[in-house]
Amino acid sequence: MTLESEIRELWNRYQADLDADAAGTDEYAALDAFLDALEAGEVRAAEKRDGEWVANDWVKQGILLNFGLRAISTVEHGGVDYHDVLPLRDTDDLPGRGTRNTPDGTVIRRGAYVGSNAIMMSPSFVNIGAYVGDGTLVDSCDTVGSCAQIGSDVKLGANTLVGGVLEPVEGAPVVVEDGVSLGAGCRVTSGFVVGENSVVGENTLLTPRIPVYDLVEEEVVYGHLPPERRAFVRYVESSVSDHDLFDGGAYKPAVVATHVEEDTLEATRREEALRE
Repeated sequence: MTLESEIRELWNRYQADLDADAAGTDEYAALDAFLDALEAGEVRAAEKRDGEWVANDWVKQGILLNFGLRAISTVEHGGVDYHDVLPLRDTDDLPGRGTRNTPDGTVIRRGAYVGSNAIMMSPSFVNIGAYVGDGTLVDSCDTVGSCAQIGSDVKLGANTLVGGVLEPVEGAPVVVEDGVSLGAGCRVTSGFVVGENSVVGENTLLTPRIPVYDLVEEEVVYGHLPPERRAFVRYVESSVSDHDLFDGGAYKPAVVATHVEEDTLEATRREEALRE
């Protein structure tokens, strides 16, 4: 039986009558093997197929099973007791792959993948099911949500939130493709896809509800930023327009995307000394 078929079978039983009290050695062995596969990057919550990112629903089912079939326990870490259904991820494998995490607040939850030559600054948090690619920088006060897919050589500026989409199981999670640079304070939510080698200005909100005015192709798109764009926030006139409660017009946020200029790329250039 494959890992996928084991998880699907467990999910069907869980939807019927299986609970934490009834789960035993075989069930937990399957759940542990599933978490190990996530941490090794052997399975992912979403994959790119025929140019489109799609969710692997059975992977998200496996993550939910790890909450539904486990009881809360008390775990001691770094002199602090915490209470959860899952322990933190064992990080002994990181230094052998050139990846480092700084102390006092760098948290990688069980079931998260962190690639080689990556850097995690404290405080930062990578949740279960997330994938962080090789050479990526997760800066201070960053959150990488459950099932979020972060590519290789990505720079997440300080205080950046990459949201996760765990429910519904068929919903594609947030994706930040290879070579992207997100400025400080960016927010990426609700399954938004940031195209590869794009540079996003600080404090930009990327979500499917906010239009992206792509000046390269001269079109308005929703839910994704095309590859190799420079993006930043502007405000456009809202349909609310004039209102008795306030004077003048009303405005709503939008994202403007244009060509990535050479000087922009130079400003976001990777420094190899950080990764040697």
